[in-house]
Amino acid sequence: MSWNEEEDNRTYQVVVNEEEQYSLWPAEKELPLGWRAEGKTGLKAECLAHINEVWTDMRPLSLRQKMDQPAATQD
Repeated sequence: MSWNEEEDNRTYQVVVNEEEQYSLWPAEKELPLGWRAEGKTGLKAECLAHINEVWTDMRPLSLRQKMDQPAATQD
């Protein structure tokens, strides 16, 4: 059995960066710079399901804001 076929029972946390991009991070490790805990912790599959539910727009925040500017200035 290879390493990726083994069952992963670690606890993860959902993290988000300043661009509102989501990722997983092992719960026992210190967060990397630029990332903050989003609040959800659990098994990998649970956290991935949560990300799939809440991260509905994959565009970084700065791009979404830039794309919204022309619409805002036309009003």
